[in-house]
Amino acid sequence: MTITLPQSAPGGEDTIVALSTAPGRSAIAVVRLSGPTAFAVAGRVVTPWPLSPRQSTLCQARDPEDHSVVDRLIVTTFAGPRSYTGEDTVEFSTHGGYAVPEALVRTLLSAGARQALPGEFTKRALLNGKLDLVQAEAVGDLIDASSDSMRRLVLHQLDGGLSRQIEELRSQLLHVEALLAYDIDFPEEDSGPVSRTHVSTAASAVSATLDALLRTAPLTELVREGAVVVIAGRPNVGKSSLFNALLGETRAIVTDVPGTTRDAIEARVNLGNWPVRIVDTAGLRATDEIVERLGIEVSQRYLEHAHAVLVCDDEMSRIRASTDAVAALTAAPIIPVLTKSDREPNLNGHAGSKGPDTPDVVHVSAHTRAGLATLTSRLRTVLDERYGVIPVARPALTRVRHRIAIQQAQFELREFQRHWDETTLPASVAAVHVRAAVGALDELIGAVDVDDVLGRVFATFCVGK
Repeated sequence: MTITLPQSAPGGEDTIVALSTAPGRSAIAVVRLSGPTAFAVAGRVVTPWPLSPRQSTLCQARDPEDHSVVDRLIVTTFAGPRSYTGEDTVEFSTHGGYAVPEALVRTLLSAGARQALPGEFTKRALLNGKLDLVQAEAVGDLIDASSDSMRRLVLHQLDGGLSRQIEELRSQLLHVEALLAYDIDFPEEDSGPVSRTHVSTAASAVSATLDALLRTAPLTELVREGAVVVIAGRPNVGKSSLFNALLGETRAIVTDVPGTTRDAIEARVNLGNWPVRIVDTAGLRATDEIVERLGIEVSQRYLEHAHAVLVCDDEMSRIRASTDAVAALTAAPIIPVLTKSDREPNLNGHAGSKGPDTPDVVHVSAHTRAGLATLTSRLRTVLDERYGVIPVARPALTRVRHRIAIQQAQFELREFQRHWDETTLPASVAAVHVRAAVGALDELIGAVDVDDVLGRVFATFCVGK
């Protein structure tokens, strides 16, 4: 599918250039050049030239004005449409750092290129039919992915998993439209009128798939943002030590003075498939000290929005009371944790025993790291059971725009089903809802004029991609 380049958009006739790797000290940097005159622009700078397509060659880049050497570099050419953008493209692998790639970009600009806008290379790939809009968004999501689960999820999307699902749904809706058109235009044909049940069954199948896609949205949002796991409990029971142990580094101040943690401290870790934001909070207790009280209020707000809570105590006899106190502040699943389990059993209130009223407690030691593997395994299980298995290998909605489009398609389809089942509207009028549902899916994959959508999507991309 090729989308016509909007007249208001820059590009199309321009050749663009940008640094495609992060600026800074590195072994290699990549500069990308793309457009109708990319080979001509590169030929003014690169020696030798021309080069064999799709073959990396050691070259020199020279300033066309004073012929000074910019860099010795590796150059690879890709003739359109067999390139990322669908246009003639040249990629330069230069020495890293700030000065060399910056000088090369400056030289290519003086040779006739224009500085690329954020996301303009991927936008051109979309406009030239190399990607659809959902796949283009996956490119941006892949760059921003901060967990292995998000990486796997958006790679499936980049491979066209969600796009194929949308295309199939669109095809099924067009089939429903065709049935309605036949019923409207040829009601007296030999085969007779189309069965209302047949139409309703076809529409219901699409509706069920739309529902399944919508159910993925909360989970993928959780993967994008990270599940909030709050460490809570009384002051000085080892919360900050557990926080540091789970991170594998010292992020929180650990002392024997109650009330040391005055504010929430947050860090991201990956626990198996789950990206997690672990939060160390102020100890929960009654206090007149204003700063500590503010910290406790922050802790309570985190507990209100937590996806799971680790309730810590260093005395087995107090675990139940601590768990009950936290349970009153959150609806999230709670894992009771006995900290400092490396101490003598009598100091932990008989840590090795479990009375009839004691919850299922995980015993850990931040000092020896005993029990940490058990705790993280238990946490992964709790998250799986409460929020479901992350859909890393099946179509899923990863953006708010996706969810809104699918919700709109679902709304229109259900309006059609309601009128169709109740026979409150003529078939020709009810079919308008099916057409609107198709339009919502078209906008999702970029099969209609979505210039304003493109502007919002690519504004979030980095320059060079």
